[in-house]
Amino acid sequence: MLSRFVRVLRDDLEAARRRDPAARSNLEVALGYPGVHAVWAYRVFHRMWREPGLRLPARLLSQATRAATGIEIHPGAQIGHRLFIDHGMGVVIGETSVVGDDVVLFHGATLGGKAMRKGKRHPTLGDGVVVGAGAKILGPVWIGDGAQIGANAVVLKDVPPGAVAVGVPAEVRIRPVPSLPELEVDDPAIYI
Repeated sequence: MLSRFVRVLRDDLEAARRRDPAARSNLEVALGYPGVHAVWAYRVFHRMWREPGLRLPARLLSQATRAATGIEIHPGAQIGHRLFIDHGMGVVIGETSVVGDDVVLFHGATLGGKAMRKGKRHPTLGDGVVVGAGAKILGPVWIGDGAQIGANAVVLKDVPPGAVAVGVPAEVRIRPVPSLPELEVDDPAIYI
């Protein structure tokens, strides 16, 4: 159990180092990255959330983490491996959100609801999704593997795998195949 927990923490550090060219060391990331702190706290609070008697403490501790980091992750959300929240201030991940592996969220991104009812009301993000600064993904929409959401986009409909969504409301553009294999993240602004 402890070795699995340490492996998850290491994976989160490595994800930040891989995704942020400004990251110089694991120590710097571990001590100075609020996105990593929020994800680590979420991992503890999510375990608590799964125990009905610990839901209130989990929720209260998640709010303390929000106050400390500026990032709100509901302990009921389901988050995969190696989530990287870059800069982080203002990120919101709602209770019924599902986030796949290797996802990147930039500051101000919201995975929110648009209806005031019980049940699935937040987005599902596939693996390798990138959500730009200030983007809002609202409602129980599905964002396919490898999709990119442009900065300040407002996504209200599903986005297929590998596509780019930009604008208000967001329009889906199919991304051309990159000519360089090492090109990982396009600037979604080039599709506007």
